[in-house]
Amino acid sequence: MNVEKIIEKMNNQPNGIRHEEAAKVLEYFGYRMDRQKGSHMQFVNSNGDVFTLKKESPLKAVYVKEILARISK
Repeated sequence: MNVEKIIEKMNNQPNGIRHEEAAKVLEYFGYRMDRQKGSHMQFVNSNGDVFTLKKESPLKAVYVKEILARISK
């Protein structure tokens, strides 16, 4: 699934997103996975912005909304 379709899905159905889809969107927008500890993955971008993503499927809507807020800046 391409990134535009995932973002559309995130906007329409924030409770049905898998962590793999969220990671793909973050990586597309310049975040890279910095480290993983247990079930939490930390992504960081070139500005030093850190986002922690819990490795669960489906993700809670709060994670999805936070990703959408960060990529729309």
